[in-house]
Amino acid sequence: MEYLSTQEYRHIVRIVGNDIPGERKMVVGLTQIRGIGHNFATAILDTLKINTNSNIGNLTESNVQDIEKLITDPIGGNFPAWFLNRRKDIETGANLHLLTSDIPFTLRNDIERERITASWRGYRHLSGLKVRGQRTRTSGRKSGAVGVAKGGMAAPAKKGGAGAPAAVPAAPVEKKE
Repeated sequence: MEYLSTQEYRHIVRIVGNDIPGERKMVVGLTQIRGIGHNFATAILDTLKINTNSNIGNLTESNVQDIEKLITDPIGGNFPAWFLNRRKDIETGANLHLLTSDIPFTLRNDIERERITASWRGYRHLSGLKVRGQRTRTSGRKSGAVGVAKGGMAAPAKKGGAGAPAAVPAAPVEKKE
């Protein structure tokens, strides 16, 4: 347990561009990094032989660098290919593990590529329907209501009651003397 040695406690630890509060447990703190789940965080800590129950603020700078090295290059840390979140990338053919802002960027590019190639999945994405063959008859009705649309506010009622003709002002009556 050399990571608890003379190192001072840090209230914020920066790992792969993410600020993690020091009072978090190791596994929970690592899962705050987008692209790292519970299993991947546990595997990283087991590989580096770090106690999963200690706080992340007790890490030394060398431990933080080791964690960052494993996160950015999991293949170099002998993680199997099925553990990665992007296997056989379409453009490069390599096994990758995407982190932080790369995840939504790559997802948008994949959807856009399917739309451009006019694949069936592209048409489903374009229409906002389910893509992977799920049932759509009874579920997935979150938008696009069918039927009579309900108007916002009702029309304001006229003075004099509903359906009554508008009152005509009476002519002034002259008095005879």
